Amino acid sequence: KAVVSTQSGHYGRGLLSGISYQFLFTPTKLLIMFADTLLIVGISICTALFAEGVTYILVYRTEKYKKLKASIEKQTKRLDKKKETITDISKQPGHKKKIEKEEERLKSEKRDLSYVKMQSMFVIGFIFTSLMGMFNSIFDGRVVGKLPFTPISFIQGISHRNLPGDDFTDCSFIFLYILCTMSVRQNIQKMLGFAPSRAVNKVGGIFSPPTNFKQS
Repeated sequence: KAVVSTQSGHYGRGLLSGISYQFLFTPTKLLIMFADTLLIVGISICTALFAEGVTYILVYRTEKYKKLKASIEKQTKRLDKKKETITDISKQPGHKKKIEKEEERLKSEKRDLSYVKMQSMFVIGFIFTSLMGMFNSIFDGRVVGKLPFTPISFIQGISHRNLPGDDFTDCSFIFLYILCTMSVRQNIQKMLGFAPSRAVNKVGGIFSPPTNFKQS
């Protein structure tokens, strides 16, 4: 990849997947693009904090959520200890039935926990949809970043959404915003202590099939 400095800006030329490309950025355009990128990162952080705040008010601080989470963590630890003490569960049908019942009880509580979270998901989804419409109108047709690769065809509809030209390394607002939000919100949840514990993640959710042990 070669980059040549000119009086008007930076001229880049390279090769990706056997396809040559070239682009010209003026210093002003680079500065605006960098400012847009920082703004979108800031928007992602603010919306993630807002989402966690709404979730805390509607879910995390409720007694039902706290009791379900504590119960799941307690039962998961107890179940793990039982499994560690049993060497071959197929030869102990009594223990196998007890473990199956406890696992089904855990899955039932995990489903209840998921339903409790759903009320905040609907509220956040509605708010985010409204915000996305507003931000899309602000950044419509603006290149907010330059991708170091050419996205595959079915991603180009998002990464190059409403952008002029056919340079698919241009990045749209919606694509950068989604990437930032996915990474930022997970880190914010960990920082605030709202991230699901390993015990909660370990148990099956709403669509988890029942566990069946196979006897040898």
